[in-house]
Amino acid sequence: MFLEFFIWGAWFVTLGTFLSRNLGTTGFQTSLAFLTQSIGAIIAPFVIGLIADKFFSAQRILGVLHLAGAILLWIASSSTTFDGLFPVIVVYMILYMPTLALVNSISFRQMKDPSREFSSIRVLGTIGWIIAGLIIGWLGWEQANQLALTFKMASVASLILGLFSFTLPSTPPVKKGEKTSISEILGLDALRLLTHRSYLLFFLSSIAICIPLQFYYTFANQFFNEAGMKAAAGVQSLGQVSETLFMLLIPVFFIRLGVKKMLAIGMLAWVLRYVLFAYGDAGANYWMLITGIALHGICYDFFFVTGQIYTDNLAGEKFKSAAQGLVTLATYGVGMMIGAFVSGPIVDAYTIAGGHDWKTIWLIPAGIALLVTILFLLLFRDSQQNGKVIQQA
Repeated sequence: MFLEFFIWGAWFVTLGTFLSRNLGTTGFQTSLAFLTQSIGAIIAPFVIGLIADKFFSAQRILGVLHLAGAILLWIASSSTTFDGLFPVIVVYMILYMPTLALVNSISFRQMKDPSREFSSIRVLGTIGWIIAGLIIGWLGWEQANQLALTFKMASVASLILGLFSFTLPSTPPVKKGEKTSISEILGLDALRLLTHRSYLLFFLSSIAICIPLQFYYTFANQFFNEAGMKAAAGVQSLGQVSETLFMLLIPVFFIRLGVKKMLAIGMLAWVLRYVLFAYGDAGANYWMLITGIALHGICYDFFFVTGQIYTDNLAGEKFKSAAQGLVTLATYGVGMMIGAFVSGPIVDAYTIAGGHDWKTIWLIPAGIALLVTILFLLLFRDSQQNGKVIQQA
């Protein structure tokens, strides 16, 4: 988990700044670069359903994907044009995004009670992301315009994880040797979760909330640098510190609040975060920027981690990998893909002399997130039928 998210945080956080400064991209081109994660996320469920649930052990697939990813990240570090970089990260993300579901699947398969145990393992991923950001800030790569080195750092970490993966606990395919249909081989049986009304609403809400979320992932680092924040990538790691704290508290909140309240709180946190960014600056209102960053723990944990646990509870034993891929499809796939096409043109539309009208830009995703939250609260109903949805469908 540490290495999995160290790799991602090592280059992805500062990608927008790298593109605008080094390659002179527009907002739309920057959003296209972040769109690559959505392409990978949409393909991920099919990769997991075809390979991890049927033919090969998950830890071996994880190793192969990260070894290939190490090569691609190193190539990306030498790119000098957007046209040269884009196809490389497209292929990389097609390989990387399935690994998010794989590490979850490997973890869940070793646990007796994932709702209690998973957060203590997943928190190591958050720490990995924090360390990556602190290293970038400490070495001053943003100020020195040396962000190409972030790709090399991620490449080395990917090589290490690729080799280390082959030593992980054996996680053999649960359906090996069974006669299965094409839909099962491709992981499409996980779609049966959508016949469960509450899960369908969760799935649609996941897509909708990720539209405003993409504004943060694509443009936050660029915004902080334009605002004059020093060592922005390092400061942004405060969000992962917050994430670490709330990750450890997830079991307590999960029992006391339940799925609906946790998901809703996570959505509302995004609304507040964007409002703070809209009115914050590097001067007297610097505290607003810091508070907005620190809200990341609630924003991420209460929605994404809760959603992963909720999915694992409902999926049943035989379809856990494919079901986690389905979550990836909804969030990092469809939702953020739509968000990429929405955010880029909006940022370009509010380009002004010397930068952007960030106040207006941030209030737009705040409004979208608020609307999604209201609809979710009105419509979502959860019936606790752990592990029975696919089997009964």
